[in-house]
Amino acid sequence: MPYIAPEVVQEVKRMDLLTYLRNYEPSELVHFSGNTYTTRTHDSLKISNGRWMWWSQGIGGRSALDYLIKVRGYPFLEAIELIAGQAAFQPPAPAPAEKKTENTLLLPKAYRYTEYVVSYLKNRGIDTELIHFCLETGRLYESANYHNVVFVGKDKEGKARYAALRGVGTDFIGEASGSDKNYSFSIPAEGECGEVHLFESAIDLLSYATLRKMRGQNWRAEHLLSLAGVYQPAKEIENSKVPATLVHFLKEYPEVQSIVFHFDNDKAGRLATKAIQTVLPKVYQTRDCPPPVGKDYNDFLCFQLGLQVTKREKRGQERGGAR
Repeated sequence: MPYIAPEVVQEVKRMDLLTYLRNYEPSELVHFSGNTYTTRTHDSLKISNGRWMWWSQGIGGRSALDYLIKVRGYPFLEAIELIAGQAAFQPPAPAPAEKKTENTLLLPKAYRYTEYVVSYLKNRGIDTELIHFCLETGRLYESANYHNVVFVGKDKEGKARYAALRGVGTDFIGEASGSDKNYSFSIPAEGECGEVHLFESAIDLLSYATLRKMRGQNWRAEHLLSLAGVYQPAKEIENSKVPATLVHFLKEYPEVQSIVFHFDNDKAGRLATKAIQTVLPKVYQTRDCPPPVGKDYNDFLCFQLGLQVTKREKRGQERGGAR
């Protein structure tokens, strides 16, 4: 039995399958999509994020050594010798750096007036000062073609990176092309704040801010963040992911240590709250503060103001569509 030094074995075990195929069997490597590859021999074998999985056989692993043993049928020592010999003759070249492409946000053309948007938000109970603040800071405008409400998500430098579209008097709901889900409609606190309040939608965020103003509180004293779309937990809650927009916000505002949830009073809202609380790093404190009355914070605001919101207006926030 040939002797192979332990350090050689450890080095061989560190080589991933993508590196092996790219350097020593390039004709076997087939690009599938994005950062996922497959092999010419087995098209159900996928390679991605440092791992490989042969789906038709239920076999997977990380290293090229695993692949040679489990897929090719090499004995352990022969597989070690094969990889070590090739690496000694031709050291593996580093993987080329992936080119990062930034999506271009295509915002709908703005209408010269804002009467539809202002009227719509006032009918939903949103305070006039808040509406004008959002208009003046570019967080809100009215689109030219369909007179939709456009809620703009910006980065910390004030650049528009995301836009949610809501129909006025219609069921339409959508996103601008090129929207980056790391960003969404938000109103960060004026000064440093260790707490962020999280909402399902921009309307609920503005409703909460309006309620604070009605109580004589400073609505700019807290970080207010809405999700970029409906949050869908994993089937197994512990396998859920923290929403991308919240992850990014916490990176941009590292002083935040507390997250307050203001999701809807329905099954989906309660489940989403539980899922995110479960998977958040334990360094963050969390509180669940659903609206005390109604399905969401806009319901609660309208109840406080004695307003009646039509079913069509509610559907315009809750249902999906395309245009």
